Amino acid sequence: MNDAIDRILVTRERLRQRVDELAVEVSADYEGRDLLLVCVLRGAVFFLADLARALTVPCAIDFMAVSSYGSATDSSGVVRILKDLDTDIADRDVLIVEDIIDSGLTLSYLLKSLSARHPASLEICALLTKPSRRRINLPCRYVGFEIPDDFVVGYGLDLAERFRALEYIGTVKPEVAARLTGHEGAGT
Repeated sequence: MNDAIDRILVTRERLRQRVDELAVEVSADYEGRDLLLVCVLRGAVFFLADLARALTVPCAIDFMAVSSYGSATDSSGVVRILKDLDTDIADRDVLIVEDIIDSGLTLSYLLKSLSARHPASLEICALLTKPSRRRINLPCRYVGFEIPDDFVVGYGLDLAERFRALEYIGTVKPEVAARLTGHEGAGT
C-alpha cells in the first residue's frame, strides 16, 4: 500500500469483479442498440477503459471535460464545459460513464445539457456514489459501489493530480491531504 493511503475501501479484485458485473448488465440492456459511452474526464478514464473492454456489445466512445467551481473537495454546481463531445448524440443511446457522484450538481447540469441534444436515451453509469452527500436526486441506472462520505483516490480519482494510477480505491491520510491541498481537513 502507498504510504499516503489511510485505508483501502475497494480492492483491485473487487473493482474488476464489479466492472465485469456492470458490463454484463449494460451489454444485456443495450443489445442491438447504437451505444455511445460518454466519459467524463479525467477521473472516469480507467473505469471507462475497463468497462468498454468488458462489454459484449459494440460501442463508440467520446469524452467530455467539465469544471465545477468550488473548493478542492466540494462542488458548487456551477459548471463550465472545458471539452465538449465530438459526436452528435441525436437519436443515439448515450451512457454517461462517471467516476463518482457526490452532490449530484455537476452531473445534473451535464444531464440537462446532453438531454437538450435529443439522444434516443440517456443513462448514467457511476463507479461510485455517495448518497449521504446528494443534494440532487439523479436517475443513476448503474452503480458500482455506494461509499461513505470520505474523499477517495485511486482508479482514476485524484487529489491534486496524484494517486490516479492506484489499482484500488482508498482514502488519503488527513495530514497528506492537508499538505497537498493546503487545506486543513482536506481529504475528509
